[in-house]
Amino acid sequence: MNRLLGRRCVVTGGGSGIGRASAERFAAEGAAVLVVGRRAANTEETVARIRAAGGQALAMVADATEESDVQAMVARCIAELGGLDVFFANAGSPGTNAGMLEQTVDEWQTVWRDNVLSSMLAVKHAGSVMVEQRRGSIILTSSAASLRANAGAISYSASKAAVNNLAQTAANAFSGTGVRVNAILPGLVETQMTRKVFDYARERGKEGRIGHMTPLQRAGQPHEIAAMAAFLASDDSSFVTGQLYAVDGGVSSTHPHGRIPV
Repeated sequence: MNRLLGRRCVVTGGGSGIGRASAERFAAEGAAVLVVGRRAANTEETVARIRAAGGQALAMVADATEESDVQAMVARCIAELGGLDVFFANAGSPGTNAGMLEQTVDEWQTVWRDNVLSSMLAVKHAGSVMVEQRRGSIILTSSAASLRANAGAISYSASKAAVNNLAQTAANAFSGTGVRVNAILPGLVETQMTRKVFDYARERGKEGRIGHMTPLQRAGQPHEIAAMAAFLASDDSSFVTGQLYAVDGGVSSTHPHGRIPV
């Protein structure tokens, strides 16, 4: 399909995992993609993969939590790719499994900066361009852990709940402008962020238990999240804004057992 033919897209956190898969999917559907990451090698590898497949992409090393860097992402996409149609704010960090009474200010400041501030800056600076042109799609990466307790680290889950509210608030703030804002809520997906969970299970011979609490009885793959991102980037979702899409194997439809320690 070429649902994104002619679109100009920014993808943050594009050096691996969901960001890489989404950048590749966008390019495969006809978009020109500015792939943004903190590590040059990973970001350039994503671009090389896209170009090898016949797609168009540029690499940019930047920090999605720095306002000047986000402004530079938007400016470069416009200057070198000819415009900005889609901004996928995918960069983030997971937090730790510290108990409730062991939460630290440092962790919360880091996680909220990486997850919430990065999303706000994307909405602000991509939104300012998109409002002026009266069209555009902003996609935020949240998490199924934002919906209920015990699905992720405390700081992470709370930060992603804030991302959900930001998506809904921004969608309404852009009412009548043609700018859409939505969030994707992945479940357990194997990425750099979650690799320790998968490695630990494999070391203990428990790989078959990964994702066992989901109705689909498995973990997700980055390309499955990328498929939702491509939908939200395309005109197939032209009447969709302010929505939270759980792509989680069904885990958020029920109440899996678990407990975060005090």
